[in-house]
Amino acid sequence: MSRIFAYVRVSTFVQTTENQLLEIAAAGFQIEPHRIVTETVSGSTPTSQRKGFSRLLDKLERNDVLIVTKLDRLGRDAIDVTTTVGRLEKLGVRVHCLALGGVDLASPAGRMTMQLLNAVAQFERDLLIERTQSGLRRARAEGQILGRPPRLTEDQKQQVRSRLTGGASISLLAKTFRVSRQTIMRTREVHQA
Repeated sequence: MSRIFAYVRVSTFVQTTENQLLEIAAAGFQIEPHRIVTETVSGSTPTSQRKGFSRLLDKLERNDVLIVTKLDRLGRDAIDVTTTVGRLEKLGVRVHCLALGGVDLASPAGRMTMQLLNAVAQFERDLLIERTQSGLRRARAEGQILGRPPRLTEDQKQQVRSRLTGGASISLLAKTFRVSRQTIMRTREVHQA
């Protein structure tokens, strides 16, 4: 007989897993409280490094079903999600994702769905990079200055170099000009180069 578990995750302590639990209940799953694993950890943290997910793995057995509301609950990275689903599949655990219509991610149809989603996500990332690069080239061609404005004016940089030559400390200059020590050191390095 298969048991049903749920994995619900949020990224920060100001968020709550309540919506995920409501979604699972609305989908018709009644999961015993001791089979619900709740975790507050960034989605960029691989599942292998999540304490709650590790506890979940210790509980899961062959023919169990794991419910997640969305793929991103398992991870933001397509490789991590695919690895996690593969690991669960080897244990004989079926993974149902509600956002994908409850498809079992470990089934052939589920694997195909994940591959398609991963391909679309990679395509979107590539398009975003392409658009960003194009916009930056256009802005440069129009003479726009990109990046953060300098913390020190050219006159202030000259004063910093002069005072450094005169023996002033980096810390004192950072306080005087209200900038970080790193800004003073960068100004010194550019002058020495």
